[in-house]
Amino acid sequence: MADTPPGLPAESLFWRLVRFARPLRERRWLADACGLAMFAFAVALRFAVDDVLPPGFPFLTFFPAVILTTFFCGLRPGILCAVLSTLAAWVFFIGPMTDMQMNGQALLALGFFVIIASIDITLIHFTFGAADKLRAEQAVTARLYENQRTMFQELQHRVANNMQFVAALLTLQKRKVKEDASQAVTALDEARARLDTIARIHRQLYAPERLDMPTGQFLRELCCDLVTASGAEAITCEVVAPDLPLNVTQLTTLSMLVAEIVTNSLKHAFEKGRPGEIVIRVTPQEAGRYEIAIADDGRGMPEAVESVRNRGLGLRIIQGLATQLGGEAQFSPRPAPERGTVVRVLFALTP
Repeated sequence: MADTPPGLPAESLFWRLVRFARPLRERRWLADACGLAMFAFAVALRFAVDDVLPPGFPFLTFFPAVILTTFFCGLRPGILCAVLSTLAAWVFFIGPMTDMQMNGQALLALGFFVIIASIDITLIHFTFGAADKLRAEQAVTARLYENQRTMFQELQHRVANNMQFVAALLTLQKRKVKEDASQAVTALDEARARLDTIARIHRQLYAPERLDMPTGQFLRELCCDLVTASGAEAITCEVVAPDLPLNVTQLTTLSMLVAEIVTNSLKHAFEKGRPGEIVIRVTPQEAGRYEIAIADDGRGMPEAVESVRNRGLGLRIIQGLATQLGGEAQFSPRPAPERGTVVRVLFALTP
């Protein structure tokens, strides 16, 4: 990712130099070696121009060396170059002029160099710190933008899929009304209830605080929400499930499957006013496959399984959702002495 911050030209010389310097600064021993080479070059250059300079320029080539070393090599090589430059200036250029005596003028010159070099090193160090912070903030912004774009595309995809699901649902209801016109109001009520369920699932799926919610907790809240919406106050819901590695598409399909089965149980399984329980249990099978079993302790299945499966619209929807998960819904009575019905779906999680 480019390090140029927003608002600055993409070809800014300073930020190009920052990008150029960063690989060298991240290689510790190479940076130290370059710092020593820069110091050696500054000493050699100072000796080369010594004959053409008037007295009083002991640090002429050392200032640029310290600045360039700190900029391109980092804080530690910059400090090392500054210390060596101070010593070299004293030994080769200031000391011989004062018979190696540390008088007031020599101390002033050395102190001046140390202060200016320290300021330069500090400013360059904090400049790179600010550049690193800016780069990190840009990386976070880019990730947030990419996540937002992905979620928006996913939302569009899910809305389109659900519109197709609604169209298919209305087509099934239409066929039911054709068979028995007296069921028109009931069919519209059922369609409205399913659309309300889809809307409820979408509100839960795309709420920001639910993005990292464990699967078990998500299904538990969904089931309790459905029970509350149905007005069945005496029905309780228990969910036992590991946290599954589901993407949004898989979680949406699984949620709609659970919602359809639970709604079917609430509508047909329990006698009015009688307490009851719905248990949702997800268990891992072989690698990448899971079984979800949704059981109720209601009145049980009144007819043969195949007859109910072929006749009921809700059960055909359940089969369609199970197929989307790569499985098949199996209906059976709970083993004696328990009452009720259990629906099992074996599904696979694909990346």
